[in-house]
Amino acid sequence: MGFGQAISYNFSNLGNFEGRASRPEFWWWVLFLWLINLVVNVFTGGLGAILGGSTEFGVLTFIGYIIWIIIILATIAVGARRLHDSGRSGWLQLLWLLPCIGPIILIIFWAQQGNQGDNKYGAPAS
Repeated sequence: MGFGQAISYNFSNLGNFEGRASRPEFWWWVLFLWLINLVVNVFTGGLGAILGGSTEFGVLTFIGYIIWIIIILATIAVGARRLHDSGRSGWLQLLWLLPCIGPIILIIFWAQQGNQGDNKYGAPAS
């Protein structure tokens, strides 16, 4: 799965917390998040700061929040599907709440190869 396919697939499965996600699908999504973060921060925060902190850019900030809500939902969904690929529960994403060690554990889980055959979450991701 390539970059464009992963982005398209994850947006079309915005609220799908079932099934499995391959490593490329997940990591292309993470790259997309980094790129979107850069763009949104420049246009919502950076542009207002450059122009002297003008309040007329409040609409851009509001639009930025709406974009982030959608992206966070898609990210939680693909993260859960990625954990499902290795036979783990999507609820393990709550490890993000543990300072320091939680995110490290999740990154390790997401980076591991998924189960080769079917597991309780379905057939292997293609």
